[in-house]
Parts: sequence; structure tokens; C-alpha cells
Amino acid sequence: MAHSVNPLDDALREALKGRAISYSTGIGAFETTTTQEFLASGWSGEYQWPVHRDPIFTPLFIAAGLTGNISLFGGAVTISYAAIASAIVTTALTVGLTYAMAPKPPKPEDGRQPLTQPIPYRFWGVGVARLAGAMMLWEAVDADMYSVQAIVAHRINAYVDFYLNDDKVTLEVGGGVEDPLHSNRYGANRVRIFYNLGLTPETAFPALVDELSAQGIWTANHRGDGQASVAMICVTPAQDNFTKAFPYGKPALSVVAELSLCWDFRDPLQDPDDPSTWVFTKNPAIHLAWHECFNPFGTKRDFRKAILPVLDMWQEEADVCDELVPRAAGGTEKRYECGGFDTTEHDPKAGTNAILATCDGWMCERGDGALLFVAGKFREKYVATLSDADIVGYTIQHDVLPEEECNRLVPKFTYPATDYTSTDTDYFEDIPAQLQAGRVLPQDGNYLWVQQWRQARRLAKREFARMRQKKRGSLEVRFTGINAIYAPWVRLQTPVSIPSLNGKLVNNRRSVLSVSRGGFQMTFVVMPPDIEAWDPAIDEGAAPPVPPKPVSEGIPVALIDTVAAVSGGGSVYVRVVLVDPDRDDLTPVVRYRVADTGGGVPGTWVEQRFPDAEPDAGLIVLNTNPVPTNTSIEVEANYIGSNGSYGDLWSDTETVVSTVDSTPPGPVENVGVTGGVGQVALTWDSPNSGNYYAANIRRNTVDNEGAASVVRTEYGPASSPDAWTDTALAAGTYYYWIRSVNASSVESTSSVATGAVVVT
Repeated sequence: MAHSVNPLDDALREALKGRAISYSTGIGAFETTTTQEFLASGWSGEYQWPVHRDPIFTPLFIAAGLTGNISLFGGAVTISYAAIASAIVTTALTVGLTYAMAPKPPKPEDGRQPLTQPIPYRFWGVGVARLAGAMMLWEAVDADMYSVQAIVAHRINAYVDFYLNDDKVTLEVGGGVEDPLHSNRYGANRVRIFYNLGLTPETAFPALVDELSAQGIWTANHRGDGQASVAMICVTPAQDNFTKAFPYGKPALSVVAELSLCWDFRDPLQDPDDPSTWVFTKNPAIHLAWHECFNPFGTKRDFRKAILPVLDMWQEEADVCDELVPRAAGGTEKRYECGGFDTTEHDPKAGTNAILATCDGWMCERGDGALLFVAGKFREKYVATLSDADIVGYTIQHDVLPEEECNRLVPKFTYPATDYTSTDTDYFEDIPAQLQAGRVLPQDGNYLWVQQWRQARRLAKREFARMRQKKRGSLEVRFTGINAIYAPWVRLQTPVSIPSLNGKLVNNRRSVLSVSRGGFQMTFVVMPPDIEAWDPAIDEGAAPPVPPKPVSEGIPVALIDTVAAVSGGGSVYVRVVLVDPDRDDLTPVVRYRVADTGGGVPGTWVEQRFPDAEPDAGLIVLNTNPVPTNTSIEVEANYIGSNGSYGDLWSDTETVVSTVDSTPPGPVENVGVTGGVGQVALTWDSPNSGNYYAANIRRNTVDNEGAASVVRTEYGPASSPDAWTDTALAAGTYYYWIRSVNASSVESTSSVATGAVVVT
């Protein structure tokens, strides 16, 4: 029910007298006088000019257009009431009625067939995605068929896989297609595929130019500058062989590609004004910055205003997305990754929502145009506070409507193992709530730009925890509470106005400027106390099943889910986890080798079969014999059929370091340094660490360890004095750092610096 509160009554004014006033500046909003300050200083019933300026908030009004006047802080401010209705805060939309009404990009299945219309919408994408784009040419000349498809309307990084209908094919030299599972399909140069990355200037496809330029159909001028594209030439076989060569009719070409190159603002070598320095990434934070500022079909913000003023925040959130989280079977994966495509048929907000959904993201637009972005990981530093004095009114919803009730959440994501189809993972459910409701009330959690099933589960667990928090509503916030508007999480200090939520932490889901109500309107939901709770052994669930092809010939390619080195007793073995192909006639086999035995030459493959391996929860866990320690190991997997034949292709190669001891030793102690003529003498005491092995000594001519080089590795026992003299030095100033190291080359977490030392 709705309430209006007036914190400026006599009782509250008396309660505030004599109290110390403290407030947080929030995350890049601004500092201003709070209502408490007005009251404590003898508020007279009219706003006075604040103690601190508000350079961030003021542009909200200035940029809006001049159509009306209000009195704010004692001065007249002109406001466009139509412009201020837009949202300041944007959050990921994945569930419920709000998601149903929000603009959405295409489903992954929608990209398998190229658009065939006179003026198709343009495509764009980030990360890895499967798509067919739009048809630019489809012509048949005698026995040959020619096609050209525009994949996306910007440069891409690389092509990963090629599909003809639902058959994944490989390209030979010259563009010829080979189907690894069906020797009678597509081969013998019946199909040739060519591709361009979308450079500027680009090169027209030579094979098409040679055969079609004389008729003016496709000439050297058909370059497609800045347009990633693929071409296909098909030769029609004899009628008796047609169904063998093309069992699905005419071949439909689609590709899996590494899409946009993005400015990674964490890398000082990349220039936002020079796209040639940009790189491919799967990081959602970097994708969001690219989409908001550099995507030719995005919102086209100026990165100097949107990103640079809060660059530290964006860098931190990109690092959060790249944080490694553990897997139940061992190993790790990045916390958040993103990959998907959209078309210009949809508003750019569709892409923004899709990217935010991959990282449970929260984005806020400041008045000066800067974008505040927080990825889905709770941190107290991003919590602001709202007090009774900051709240004009509120609406509290203690339960949800029947049509919005959810007691089972089914995460949906795009699964590469099923050829990039939308797939369900294990769901989350509240059985007591189902019993109370008398039925299952399911909803889908849509994470279609997520391609890791574990990531989809992590995101869904967070969303389901929020959905089970029934208390939600909206707050009418004074201008004095603006810092909370610019924060993803808000702690309510409301013993007078909303005692039921006093001390509670709420999630700022959406905020808009509402001058007619005296400030802002914030939509919130109570934060679950266990929002970050995640136990891989319990919460991870099982990998979605990968069904075999309805018509399958030969042996499938092994799909490695996880590779991890496991140490114990001074030895190391490799744990290889395969996605279960759901075939009882296959025996998994793993081979491994040392990646570099010297001079870049790899070692000999060592093969191991696992005839007794049993699948469990959609995965097959294989543990190899002991492997060489403390070195880089390459691993591949395959299957052996019931007739003893191997699959035509081994899996992609995975590399893992066979570290025996992953525990860093303690730091060295009592470091001494003495400069002299052409030399520097260093002394230290090795740490009292049982796994201490040696000390790495780095040297630089400036005080920067990150750019320093290791000039000496000094071996010795633990808990002992040690020394080394660096000789043949030119006169000047030098800096040294000493880090202890164990036998697996794992260094101590901290180094000991000598400071400047002078050599004469």
C-alpha cells in the first residue's frame, strides 16, 4: 500500500538537533547538502543553495531542453518534462513480464538461415556466435550455384567453424569442403567456401570475380569494405548422387565467428581512436563499452564522456568479469563471458539488455553523460544510504501477483555443444512454495548471450534468490538522496517512515527523475542475504545432455569440458572431463605430450584408453597416469568405436601446466644492499617455508617491478642467509626486488624491494 511521509515534522526536527551529520558521496555522483544538514542548521521551510556544488546532477536539467521552470536550491531551473521521464538506472532483464515487454535480440536459432529480402537489416555481434547473416548474392549459372552472405556489418576477428545446414564441415586449402562424418557429402570440391573479415579496404572474392565479372554480376568493385562476409560455390552433382551430396537440399551456409574487435580499456597499448589496436574478447564489460560508444549500430555515446570520467570503475568491473570461479570437476572458468548477435531491426537497448544479462549487470547514466557500470558481484563499496529525511513517500509490495509468482526458474542459454541452440540447464525451485501454491509456477531465465552452462546456473541462482524476496516496491526520493540513485545497492535507515525495512539492503532496479514528486522514483527489491552463495559441488548441477545426430555415421568429435592438473604426493596427473556423447559403443581415449622439449619442439604423444569410464551427470571424468611435472602439457581426446577405429578428428588441443606445488613460499627477510664500483651486493635470509626452493632477483633502472627482468635465480635452503653480487654494471641508479619461489616456479605473493642503490 502507498504511504506519504513528511520527515520534516517537529518530532524529527527535534530528533536531528545536535546530531553529527555524515553522508557518503556514493559512486561518482556528487556531494550536496543532505536534508539533515538543512534541519540541523535551522531549516526555515525553503531550500537554500547547497554547501557543495552538484556538477554531475545539473546537466540532467541543462540537457533536457527548456520548457518549464521549478525552484531548486533557491534558484530557478528550466526543465523539459518530457525528457526527464527516461530511466537513469538500467538493470539486466531476464524474467517475467518486464522481460516480455523489453526489446530483445534474435534467438540463436534465428541466425542459422540468411535473411533473404531486398534491403535486409544489418547484423552486428560480440564474442562468439553462430549466424548466417543476410544474403547479398544467390545466382545459378549452368551447374554452379553462387552465393554471398553478409555476416555482420563490421570487421570481425576470425571464423571458427562452418556449417552446411546442421553439418559442421572443415575447409581444405583452396576452400574445398570436407564433411568429417559423411564422406559422400559436400566433398570432391562440390562445395567451396571463401570468407572475408571485413577489412577496409576489403578484397572481392577472386573465385566469384573470375567467373561472374564478365556478366557484371560480381566484379572487383564488390569488395564489401568493413563488411564481414562469406561466399559459397556449389557444383550440382548428377541426379542419382544429389541426395547423397546434399541430403537437406540446397546447402545453407552458416558460420561460427569471433565477432567484434573491442577497445580493452585496461590495456595501455590499445588506443580508443585506433581500432587497429583493438582485440577480440568475451568480456561483457568491454562489450558493453563497445556497444555504448563504438558499435556503429549502438547508442553512439562519446567515450570521452561516457567511459573516461569513470575509467577506474569500468576497469574494475572488467576484472570482476574475468575473475576465475571454481568448477565442481576441477579447474576454473571466468565468472562472466558474453557472445551473441543482433540486427538493426531492434533498438540498441536490446543489445544493452542482452549484455547486462550475461553478468547480472547494473548501469546508471550520470547527468554529465558518464555511465556507471557494476557487474554482478556484491561489494559494500557500492552501497549508499537512504534515511527517513531523504524519502518523501513509498509504495511497499509485500507479495507478488499470482501471474508474477514463480517457484521454479529454468535457465536458458546458448549451448555450443548442441551447435549453438538455446538450451535449458537444471532448474532452481522452491518446493514448499509449490506445495503452498498447489502447483508448479515456472518461468524462464533468459541468458541467450551466455554460452557456459555453469554461468547460466550462477546467474539464475542470483535471480531466483531475488524473486523469492517478496518485499519490493518504489521510493519517492528527495534530491538529497541522489547518491542512492547512483548506487546499485541501498541500505535503508528508516525507523520512522518504513520500520519494516529499517536496516535492510535493497537493490536499486530502476530509477527515474521525477521532478513533479520532488526528486526521484526508485524501484527496488530487497537484497537476498545469500546473493553470493555458490557451492559448485551443490549448485553447479549437470551439463545439459548432448543428443546424437538423428542420422549419424562415424564417430563424434570429443568435446572437452574441463582440463585440470591435479597434484599429490609429489606427482601430477591430468583430469580430463568430456561432455557425454550419449553413445554406449564408444571408448574414450586421451593423449598428452610435453608442449616444448626444447627449441619449440613438442614431445611424443602418450595415449591412454579408458574402457571402464562411466558417464555421470552428463560428464565423463578421466584421470590420466602421472605426467611430467612442472611443465606445459598439451591434451587431446577422442573416441574409439566398437570396431576399433578412431574418430577422424581429435578434440581441440587444451594446454595445462602440471604444477606439483601451487602454494607460494613466504617472502625473503632482512634484505640488505650495498652499491659499489660496477657492482651491487645483495644479502637476504630465505624464509622459514618448507617449500622454499630459490629466490628470483629482478633488476630495473626505474622503480617499477612489473617491467623489471629476472637477472638471477639463487638456489639455497630455507631459513638460511644467502647472498649474490651483481657485477659488471654501468654507473647509475638501480632497483632490485627479491621474490622467493618454490620448486614448481610459483613465486611468493609479495616481493621485498631494495629501493634505489647507486653504482659508481
